[in-house]
Amino acid sequence: MLDNVNMTSTRKKLLRCAIYTRKSHEEGLEQEFNSLDAQREAAEAYIESQRMQGWRGLPDRYDDGGFSGGNMDRPALKRLLDDVDDGKVDVIVVYKIDRLSRSLLDFTRMVENFNERGVSFVSVTQQISTTDSTGRMMLNILMTFA
Repeated sequence: MLDNVNMTSTRKKLLRCAIYTRKSHEEGLEQEFNSLDAQREAAEAYIESQRMQGWRGLPDRYDDGGFSGGNMDRPALKRLLDDVDDGKVDVIVVYKIDRLSRSLLDFTRMVENFNERGVSFVSVTQQISTTDSTGRMMLNILMTFA
């Protein structure tokens, strides 16, 4: 029988995961199931696949429907970045990188901010994750070529 000390040491750290979704155009957002929902479902499935690693989705929705990814002027993105600054988020999960930003400069600044705060970034469909050193290296290589 394991004692409490051993059980505590084997538990994974809880990682609070925020899902960010974005769609440039408002067209189709009125549908019962839209692009934002599809992005969210993919991100939720990814988080669930990492459950044994301590990943848990946050209930807050960070959805920007009808906003361009070419700038940072998006209400849900601003709330997400505020929550990152306030230490409420450990991992940001997106469907693909361009949902977070289409500007390399803005994206680079966000990733630097995430790194300073110990926040990881995951792109579900592009298999990029800064939760480990290999993923951080891959992201740096992609950013170099971009």
